[in-house]
This record gives sequence, structure tokens and C-alpha cells, in this order.
Amino acid sequence: MAGSLRVRVIAVGRIKERGVREAIDDYAKRIGHYARFEEVELKDGDAAAVRARFDKAIGERSRIVALEVDGKGLTSEGLSRYVGRCEGEGVSELAFLIGGSYGLPKETSQKADLRLSLSAMTMPHRLCRLFLMEQVYRSFTILRGEPYNH
Repeated sequence: MAGSLRVRVIAVGRIKERGVREAIDDYAKRIGHYARFEEVELKDGDAAAVRARFDKAIGERSRIVALEVDGKGLTSEGLSRYVGRCEGEGVSELAFLIGGSYGLPKETSQKADLRLSLSAMTMPHRLCRLFLMEQVYRSFTILRGEPYNH
């Protein structure tokens, strides 16, 4: 049963590849056992248009995590502690932001509570989203002491 935290993944672009889409949908369903989950796909465009789309999509009281190549690297346990702190502090929404091919608009990234790097390596955005979703799911299983994380 989902808790009071809402997790949103807000990303530029649509995932079209069937296998990747199915895997993302599977993790979305799994995350839904722990939190209300929503995935928002934004249309790409120039920096001003993308920034406006992010501004509209991000809730007013969201805790914002911007995925950035030069962000802070966390272990799976570190991310789970962050998610756990959000739950414990009564955060209503945890929003993970994934930019387009040119990354996040600077102003959007600057609003983030955490700038997170999933890897020092460059990866396609569709794999970044899949990896993020798996790690968010893993965070909840770590927090609940469930056997997934071993």
C-alpha cells in the first residue's frame, strides 16, 4: 500500500523502445507499493521553453532532485537514506528531474535540493530513467528491510 510520499520522475522526452518502456512501467508499478508514483514526460525545445515546462510540472512543495552529470554521487544505501529522510520529514512530493540532450536548464538545476549523479559515465536518457527507477525502487526495499537489495 502506497504511503503519503508522492514520487515523480519528470523527464524531457518520451521513451519509445518497447523493452525499456516495459521495464520502466514495471518499476513504476513496484514503486507504487510504497509511494504514489507519477511519470511526467516533457516536450523538448529551447532552454526557456524547457524551463517553463519544468516549472509547470514541479509541485510547489516538491523536494527537487536534479540529475546532473556533475552532481553528487550516492550509493544505493545513500539514496535510500535520502528518500527515508524525505518520508520522515513529511515531504509531500519528491521530484526527480531528467533533462534533455543538453541537460537541465541552469535555472531549473539551481532550484534543486539535491543535484545527483547516477554515474560519471555518459548514458542515454532512456537508460538513465530506467536506472533511476530501479534505484528508487531499491531505496524503498532497503528502507523496509526487504530482500531485494542483496
